Amino acid sequence: MASRGNRVLVPQAKAGLDRFKMEAAREVGVNLKEGYNGDLTSRENGSVGGQMVKKMVEAYEKGLQ
Repeated sequence: MASRGNRVLVPQAKAGLDRFKMEAAREVGVNLKEGYNGDLTSRENGSVGGQMVKKMVEAYEKGLQ
């Protein structure tokens, strides 16, 4: 099976996702740059992704109330 990579399924959402990622990175103290961030550790990248998921779950739960 060929890898699909990190393609954006909805191109109009890319800018919003990038802002969301930068916001999550600031909240956990990770210094993301525009473009290449391959010098970050797996822990740093994981903390950004984890923060994004946490915020999405909180938003979903808030919407249920």
